[in-house]
Amino acid sequence: SETGWGRHINRPASEICEAAPLALPRTISDHGSMSSGIELLGTYLHLSRASQQRGQHIKRDRFLVLSAAFATRLDLDLIAAYCRKLVLEHNPGHMLGHWESVKHAITDADFLNFCRILQRRYPLEKAEKMLHDLGIDGEGERDAYYSDEEYAAALLGTTPVEIARQAGTSDPND
Repeated sequence: SETGWGRHINRPASEICEAAPLALPRTISDHGSMSSGIELLGTYLHLSRASQQRGQHIKRDRFLVLSAAFATRLDLDLIAAYCRKLVLEHNPGHMLGHWESVKHAITDADFLNFCRILQRRYPLEKAEKMLHDLGIDGEGERDAYYSDEEYAAALLGTTPVEIARQAGTSDPND
């Protein structure tokens, strides 16, 4: 019998334990604003980009892991896959590599526990304060884009078409 992370590789999601899903509630921040899932994803993507620009790769990877998990919960699988790819390019031994996709990872209790630890380390209020301290104001930013996928891709410095091309699919909505 396989033990450790090896038991997760190449298993269909239906065979992996059904753990409690990663929470994506509508949350009221200290600033009194209502945050939706896409706004939360945008916050973590902004922080990943800021961390990258500052050479803080471990912190960037943490924000990308959260972004990947939230993107999956929002059915933005190409965005989740791209976040996973960026993490694994920097750290090939990262736990995200133990599953064939983020969709598989978020069904696993170990991965969800890791995400919850990251959420406790960077709760919405702290993440919003970090953005504010960096001079980033994402209020209403999503409205400038045609889709959530286009918005998230732009925050990653790319486009849905480029992500789909790299993934080997021709339609970014596949």
